[in-house]
Amino acid sequence: MTGVEAGVLLVATPALNDPNFADSVVLVLDADDSGVLGVVLNRPSGLPVAEVLDAWRDVVTEPDVLFQGGPVMAEGALAVALLHGSQEPPVGFREVTGQLGLIDLDTPVELLGDSLDALRIFAGYAGWGAGQLDGEIATGSWYVVPAQADDVFREDPSDLWRDVLRRQPGDLAWHSTRPVDPDLN
Repeated sequence: MTGVEAGVLLVATPALNDPNFADSVVLVLDADDSGVLGVVLNRPSGLPVAEVLDAWRDVVTEPDVLFQGGPVMAEGALAVALLHGSQEPPVGFREVTGQLGLIDLDTPVELLGDSLDALRIFAGYAGWGAGQLDGEIATGSWYVVPAQADDVFREDPSDLWRDVLRRQPGDLAWHSTRPVDPDLN
């Protein structure tokens, strides 16, 4: 694999023109020999969580809308959470990396108590079969960079793509200054 592991970000390069992923930032949740699974972090929908998963309405981080996690199984949902402090993980929590993990949405909300600092719910996910993402990285479609917990739970993710690139070392930071439409340059 090309440096892809759970907890890293995939940042779409200008060469990636698939409308599902153009200018996207994907958090990798799972990566192994059979493939890679992640969620797009910067695509909030207009659909309030309360309309589809009412029990979670008071637990999700602002904005309290579903995020479009990707084109695969868009009728399903994944919840990404950040644990509070260094306490024991609650029932239904599966670690991705450090304090960041997935919450089983079938878990009764009451069992979480005050164990979470943040929670975001994604409709659908992004998925790649064995070797598929490595091929896309090799052809220049993705940058693979470290993630920060704040990337996942930003209230306004509209500048996430630029901000993630801006903090990278070396030449990669320069890509953050690319105009939205290079023809206007």
